[in-house]
Amino acid sequence: MSAASGTAQVKLLFCLRRRADLTREEFQEYWQGSHGKLGVELADDLGFIRYVQSHTLSAPLNDALQASRSAPPAYDGVVELWFESVEAVERTFSTPKGRAAARRLVEDESNFVDVSASPIFLVSEHGMYEKPL
Repeated sequence: MSAASGTAQVKLLFCLRRRADLTREEFQEYWQGSHGKLGVELADDLGFIRYVQSHTLSAPLNDALQASRSAPPAYDGVVELWFESVEAVERTFSTPKGRAAARRLVEDESNFVDVSASPIFLVSEHGMYEKPL
């Protein structure tokens, strides 16, 4: 099944950079607390089936990994919103309720996210390996 045709689960990924006036701790606290609760509250209106926040660790190993590749600074975190299909995402944003919910999230993002430096895009997942339990 092809995610592009709308027949497979897709994820909306949002790679977050925090506002310059916030520490990583302040950013993560707001994101997981206030904004996270808002996302859960709006889940039905937005039509997603799973919501995951991945918070970047403050760890020397992260600095070493970036330096080893001459990479830019890591994102402060990544959001995954899972949807049943591309069509489900399109349906969400075609309804007044879905658009209103999305507006609420976007407005709240201005409290902690540097939106202009934070890419957002849809992906299909292709599992390559999972160690048997």
